[in-house]
Amino acid sequence: MKGDNNAVIVLAGMIGAGKSTYTKLISEALESDAFYESVDDNRILEKFYEDPKRWAFSLQIYFLNTRFRSIKQALQHQHNVLDRSIYEDALFTKINHQQGNMSDAEMDTYLDLLDNMMEELDSLPKKAPDLLIYLRGSLDTVLSRIKKRGRSFEQIDGNEGLLDYYTLLHSHYDDWFDQYDKSATLVIDIDQHDLENPADAEKIIQLIHNKLESMN
Repeated sequence: MKGDNNAVIVLAGMIGAGKSTYTKLISEALESDAFYESVDDNRILEKFYEDPKRWAFSLQIYFLNTRFRSIKQALQHQHNVLDRSIYEDALFTKINHQQGNMSDAEMDTYLDLLDNMMEELDSLPKKAPDLLIYLRGSLDTVLSRIKKRGRSFEQIDGNEGLLDYYTLLHSHYDDWFDQYDKSATLVIDIDQHDLENPADAEKIIQLIHNKLESMN
C-alpha cells in the first residue's frame, strides 16, 4: 500500500453501530468508492426478524453471497470502503446457531461454503483489506441508534427474543475482533464520537489518515 488512495477499508461492528454513516464519511474524505449493504433489496431480512428459526439459514446464505461478491470487487478495485464485510459474517451465523435458529447440518453447510469462498479470496492478487475499522460501543448506544433510525422490524419493543439476540451478538463482538487477523485494525469508540458533530467527524478522519500513514 502506497497511501490513502490505495487503501481497501472495511467497517465492522454491531447492528446500529453506524457503519453506513462512517462509510459515507470515509469514502468522501478519501475520495474512494463506497460499498453499501442494501436493506431495501433484501427480501429475507424482515422475514428473519419475524421468524428467525424459519429464515436464519436463508438469510446467512444471502449475506454470505452478497458479502463475497462485494469483497471480490473491492479487492480488485483497491480503493474503497465497505460498510460490512465477509470477515464478520460467521459471527452472526454462530449466534443464530447458538440460539437454536439453525441446525447443526445448516451450520456445517454454511461453514463449508465460507471456507470455500475464503480459499478463492486467497487466490486473488490482493488477498485481504488493508484496514479494518471496528466501531465499538455499549449495548445501550447501539440500541439507541437502532431506535433512532426507525426500521420497524429491528425494534425491540414487545420483542424480548430480539433483545436477547442483540445482547448475545454484542457480547461476542470483542472476542471476534480479538481473533481477527486479516489486516491492520483501528478501534473507534462510538460512545465517545457522534458524526453529527463536525468536530468529531474531523477527528475520526484524522485518526484514519494517521493510521494509514503509519502503515506505509
